[in-house]
This record gives sequence, C-alpha cells and structure tokens, in this order.
Amino acid sequence: MELASKYDPKEVESKWYEYWLDHKLFSSKPDNREPYTIVIPPPNVTGVLHMGHMLNNTIQDILVRRARMEGKNACWVPGTDHASIATEAKVVGKLAEQGIKKTDLTREQFLEHAWDWTREHGGIILKQLRKLGCSCDWDRTAFTMDETRSKGVIKVFVDLYRKGYIYRGVRMVNWDPKAQTALSDEEVIYKDEHSKLYYLKYYVAPEDQASIERKDEGNVMHKDKKGYYAVVATTRPETIMGDSAMCINPEDVKNTWLKGKHVIVPLVGRVIPVIEDGYVDIQFGTGCLKVTPAHDVNDHMLGLKHHLETIDIFNDDGTISEAAGLYVGQDRMDVRKQIAKDLTSAGLMEKIEDYDNKVGFSERTNVPIEPKLSTQWFLKMQHFADIALPPVMDDDIEFYPKKYKNTYRHWLENIKDWCISRQLWWGHRIPAYYFRTADGKRDFVVAETAEEALKLAQEKNASLTAADLEQESDCLDTWFSSWLWPISVFDGINHPDNAEIKYYYPTSDLVTGPDIIFFWVARMIMAGYEYRGQMPFKHVYFTGIVRDKLGRKMSKSLGNSPDPLKLIEQYGADGVRMGMMLSAPAGNDILFDESLCEQGRNFNNKIWNAFRLVQGWQTDDSLATPEANKQAVAWFTAKMKEVNAIMDDQFKTYRISEALMTVYRLFWDEFSSWYLEMVKPEYGKPIDTATYQATLHFFDDLLKMLHPFMPFITEELWQHLYDRKDGESIMKATLNIAAPNDDDKKLCDEMEQVKQVISGVRTIRNQKNIAPKKALKLQAVAANPYAAYDDIVKKMANVESVETVSDKSADASVFMVGTQEFAVPVGDLIDVKAEIEKQEKELQHLEGFLAGIQKKLANENFIAHAPEAVVARERKKQQDSEEKIAALKESLSHLKAK
Repeated sequence: MELASKYDPKEVESKWYEYWLDHKLFSSKPDNREPYTIVIPPPNVTGVLHMGHMLNNTIQDILVRRARMEGKNACWVPGTDHASIATEAKVVGKLAEQGIKKTDLTREQFLEHAWDWTREHGGIILKQLRKLGCSCDWDRTAFTMDETRSKGVIKVFVDLYRKGYIYRGVRMVNWDPKAQTALSDEEVIYKDEHSKLYYLKYYVAPEDQASIERKDEGNVMHKDKKGYYAVVATTRPETIMGDSAMCINPEDVKNTWLKGKHVIVPLVGRVIPVIEDGYVDIQFGTGCLKVTPAHDVNDHMLGLKHHLETIDIFNDDGTISEAAGLYVGQDRMDVRKQIAKDLTSAGLMEKIEDYDNKVGFSERTNVPIEPKLSTQWFLKMQHFADIALPPVMDDDIEFYPKKYKNTYRHWLENIKDWCISRQLWWGHRIPAYYFRTADGKRDFVVAETAEEALKLAQEKNASLTAADLEQESDCLDTWFSSWLWPISVFDGINHPDNAEIKYYYPTSDLVTGPDIIFFWVARMIMAGYEYRGQMPFKHVYFTGIVRDKLGRKMSKSLGNSPDPLKLIEQYGADGVRMGMMLSAPAGNDILFDESLCEQGRNFNNKIWNAFRLVQGWQTDDSLATPEANKQAVAWFTAKMKEVNAIMDDQFKTYRISEALMTVYRLFWDEFSSWYLEMVKPEYGKPIDTATYQATLHFFDDLLKMLHPFMPFITEELWQHLYDRKDGESIMKATLNIAAPNDDDKKLCDEMEQVKQVISGVRTIRNQKNIAPKKALKLQAVAANPYAAYDDIVKKMANVESVETVSDKSADASVFMVGTQEFAVPVGDLIDVKAEIEKQEKELQHLEGFLAGIQKKLANENFIAHAPEAVVARERKKQQDSEEKIAALKESLSHLKAK
C-alpha cells in the first residue's frame, strides 16, 4: 500500500485505533511476565473531556505504551466515578426542567432517574479518551457504583465500624446549603473575600445598668442616651439570632467593666450572659465576641464548655429557620444585607468597615459553606495517618516532584476525623439499620445486608421483623469508594486472594493532580495498607494545573479553555499530545499555548516527509558502501545508544517532557538534518544497499522511541517500513539498543567537532554570499585532527579538497573549532574592504572580552576563593580568545596586504 503524499491524522487515527481494538492489543491477563499496572483516576461519570484530562491521560498512555514495548504485561484500568454531589445536582436540575421536585419523588423513583441519566451520559468521557489514543484495557472498565465496587464499599464500611474506626455523632460539620449535605474539611476551598466588618451595639441589660462602673483605667466604655453598651465586631450579622452569650478575655483590660453582666442581643431582644474565656483574641475588633454555638466550630466548643444554649437558626437550604424568630424563610445572604439596614435604622450599628477575610466555599457547588451542628458518620483517621505517613517519608512510595512529600506530611500530622456521610440519595447508602429495642429505645446495627441486620437487631429485640428496620437515609462520601480504587478494580475487597489482585497489585504508577493529594492519594495509601498490607502504587507523578499562556487557570467563564476534541480535529491527536507534553514538566503548572500543538503537527509532517524521502530512494546491490556512509552509520548508531540511555534516565526520574524533547531533537536535528544529509544519494542516483538497510533500521528504532508519545503516526509508518503480519503492532515491538561504551562516546564527541567544521564552512559561505553549488577548498592550519572524516566534510560542506597547511592562503577566511584553526580561501569572491571592517569589529569585541577575563584572573581574591573548576574554565576562555585574536590579526594582515 502506497504512502499518501501528505499526513492525514483523521484517516490514520481512526484506522489504527480500530485495528488495536480488533486485535485486543490493549488487553491484559495475568501471565509470567512482569506486570505494569496503572489505574485511571476515574473521571466523573457524567463529565466531558477537558485539558486537565488530556494532560493526565496523555502521560499515563506514554508510560503504559513504553512499559508494553519493554515487554511488560501492561494493564491500564479505566473507569468512572459516580460523583454523588455533581451527578445528583445534574439530575435534580434535569427534573426541575420537567417541573419535578426531588421532594416529590421517593428515593427509589429518584434513583431510577439518576441511573437513566448515568446510562445516557455516563461513559462519554471514556469514549473521548479513545480519540486521544489512550490504550486502556476497555474490557476492564469499572464504575464506582457497579455491583462489584458497591459490594466492596459496603464490606469495608462494616469492617471499619466493627473495628471501632467508624462512629456516629453530633458534630460541627461543613454544610453545603445548595447540595444540602455535609462536606469533609478537604472539600472546603478557602477564598479571599472583600467583606464588611459590622460593629453592633449590645446594650447592657436594664437590671445591670445601675451597677456599671469603671474597673480599670484601660476600660473602653460606651454610653449613649439609652445607657451603657458593648460593641461586638462580626462579619456575619445574620447570625445574631443564634447568639447565646457574649465572651470577653479575662485578661483584656478594655472589657473588665463587663464582667458578670448581661447584655441584650440587638433586634432580637434576648438577654444573654457575658462569659469569660482566654480563647477570645484581645486584638481582634473590640475584644467582645458574640457566641453562636450552632454556627461556628469555635463557638460550639465555648458553648459546650460554658453550658450555653444552642439555637440553630438555619434550615438545610440556607434559609432562616423558625428558631430564629426573625427573617424566617429568607435566604441567609439576603438577610445579611437586610439586617445591616435594620440595625442601622434601629440605632444599633456603631459603624461598618471594609474587611478582607477568607471564606470557605463548597468545592463542588461553589457556595459559601455553613458551619452546622449535625448528626453524621465519621471515620477516625489517626490510625490511618500512622500507617500511611512512613511509606512516603521513607520513599517506599516515591513522589515526583519530591516537594509534595512535605504537603503530604503536614496534612497527615494534622489529621482530623473524616466526615463520610452525605445527605444525598445518589451514592452508596450507609448500611446502618435503625429499630426499637424491647424497652422502646431507638438503636441501630451495621450489616452488609438487610437480612444480616435483622438477625443482629433480633439479638436486642426478638420480636422484630424486616418491616421494623429502617435503613440510614444518608449515603457515603464519593471518596469512600475512590480510596479503594486500586484494590477494588481487581475485586480485591470481595475476594482478597484472587489471582488478579495478587498479580497486578501493587500498581506501578499513579498519575494525578496535586489538588487531590488529600482527597484521594493519601486515602488510597491508607486503604492499601489497611486491606492489602502494602502500598497501592510505587510511584506518584503529580501533574501541574493547565493554565493559558498568560498563566490564568482555564475556565469556561474566562473563555480560555479550548475544546480538546476540536484541537484533535485541527492538529491530530499526536500533535495535541506533543503540544501538551512540550509544556508539562512534572509538578509545575502548564502554560498551554495552542502554537505548541501546531509545533506537534509540524513534527508529524517532518517525520512523514523524512520517511517518504527514504522510501523514495532506489538501491543498487552492486554499489560499494562509501566511507562517508560507513562513518555516518557508525556515528548514528553511537548517537542512538547515547540518546536512548539519556531517555532511560529521564523516564526513570519521570522527566517525561524532557524525554520527548530528547527524542524530538534526535529525530529533527541529528537524523533529519545531519544523518540523512550525510548518506543521501545524489539526485536521481541509487544508494548502496547496506546504507539503505541501516537507514531503515534507524527509522524502525526512531519510530519505537517516538511511539509512546505519538502512537498513531508511528504505527502507520512502522507498518509501511517492512512487510508486517496481521495483528502485528509497533506497540508490542521491543526496542533493543545497547548501552553506549567509551568508543561510542569518543565517536559522538568527534562528530560534534566535525559538525562544527561543516558549520564553519557553511557560515563563511553565507557571510560571503557564495553560492551553495560553488565548491570550496578547506585548509586545516598546522594539523587536521578530523582528517578521518574528510569525506563527510566534503559532501556536507561542498568542499572539493581538505588539506593541511603550515600557512593559510592570504585570501582565506578563518574559523576556529576549539583551538584548531581552519581556513577557506575565498579569492576574489569577497569584498575585501567590507571583510576588513567586519573582522576589525570582531577583533575589537574579542579584545574587550579578553580584557575582562584577564582582569578576573588578576584578582587574587578570585583565584584564592573560586572553585578550581571555575578558575580552569576562565583560563580556557583566555587561551581560546588569545588564539582567535591571533588568527584574526593574521587574517587582517593578509587582507590589508591585498
């Protein structure tokens, strides 16, 4: 089959992806090979592909394809996450469009709608990943709420409850009023907000007004015609309906006059005590703190300590509750604006100031969270922190970049219990069952099934039937299923001794973003050691955040996030993959520029055209191999060894973007610009068979080196390179390149010098405007250390002769390669006057440069304190400059003599 004149990604990509699928080339089954396993960070089941997914999955595919080519049994497990909050919100939104409220439905009816939504929209993102070339074993696709994973989640919950790690209790939680569910601390994002600080008047109760007196000289006392009052500064005036005390620091001299008094909550009229506690920050505001035990975690602690009344003034949706007595049913944010006006009108507002503070927002719905007392389920975390910290700090599990070890350590050393319950219907329903004991008390049991729960409950009340049990309505935090992912995808929870979990676990690499190091990475490590007794993965590669070229985070609102599928349509998957990786050093933010995809597409075209060039050569078996070709083949063989060793090291240290640049330069600079030019036959003439076969072999190896980065074009060209059998693929081809030895290094170093000789001649040709077809002569002054490569120099520089001379021609232009002088006689081909001017300018520059070096070397302090290698480098610069100056002076002398 003839190769098309131009590379068409659309045709190539669809053809080869189907070929890979048809021949089950992504499939993996346990065997006697070394396994290489990656589990995909499961995207939301209803999500669509964005640039972050593109980056993450490109890196995973590069690692998997490379492992496959190394002969490992590579297994990349795909799957999706049920995303409780996000999916439920979308389903609720869809129902609202149909005029249906969630509250109008039973749980079972709502879940039918949720499953319909999931079946309709779920898995779209996995299909989109195929466009990128992702080589997942699609037969293994898992879903966090499929039967196997769900059974495992429930099993783990019951196990941890019975171990005493899970408990149920009333705690202050982060409440999301939009999703109407509790959140874990990790799901709260703190943002800088331009707020207001409201200074409110709390009048001293009438019965205490008469006894007010100055206690200390530093007392700050407020009084108007209504009497004495204290001033409280707050950013949340809408919570005053929940105030049950005012607190002062006993050491604060400003407020000692308030000790033992009572004050009146403004507008509300409730009389509350003034309590004393060292918790109050003397420096903040006025030193008087309003205490709202139901709506602030620290106030709650004060409430418990001082036995204060708890008044919950918020409904679950963030509106004001009946308990508040004022503004009932109104939204909390509307009340904040209104109450400020009402307090001012009533003369109860001392002043209002601008104030910058941090406000917690829901990571999922982006609304301000509300601290709320709520009965929730929690997982004790200290045990898990204790087992998960040492493996990372001791590098049993290696982080790339290493800087994230400190982030990880800080979180684990300050761990808090994990609130694992969510007030949602879409998710794993908590397997707790409530009932009445024989004496009428409400109790519960935890069990994997309702049948098992009934047996346990009957131990406390023998008369119970299944109808008497009521299952917990809350479901589990989505991350409670995700933390089991490396185990559950191989069914290692339900069947811990099965062949697959024993073969594929622990997995090899995890590729993820640092933003979920707490949500997911740390918790997977905890689950791995708890349920397998070993790490879930050996290495964690943290990607950066994809930003635009101005450094802004990509978002729909800014309109700076390109559609990945449109990029693939325009530049081809290989072009986009390369564009992503060119800007993606591990752990650093990616400044994505679409021009990088264009560079990727151009590289595709370069590879394609180079292949067509070689494919177009005719061979002649009778031709002997020219010496220049033998040298070129020997050099490029050594160069391949050198570069392959560099790439091996780059992959071992997860410098994947550097590895791409390394092979990019090898192909573009060394192979296309140098090697092919060295061996290319004259136009219309054949090439010797040995050189041609060597060139095809180089192409074969180059395609293998490029394949993990650019799978489609490399498969297409590899299939055209030689006759292949049906089912063969480059992805299963092994790259066998030996390690470089000393001779290889010597050859590579010598060829770098030869390339400088060729470049020197070309530079003179360009500077003197001498036609490329005009053959020149080259003189090596005194000696020619590269005489063995004269045939290559002649061909590449269009030089008719290379001779060693003691004195160069008077009309020669000179250049240096290291300390070796070369000359190109140019005769009448140049403008002597212009050449003298140019060389004098260059001489002036070199003499100035030399003077700077001599000054530095004359500095005794520099010589005494600079490292030996630095001093040696400066002396080498001095020597090179002196030799170049001498050569220029001699050249000028000859030119001026004309």
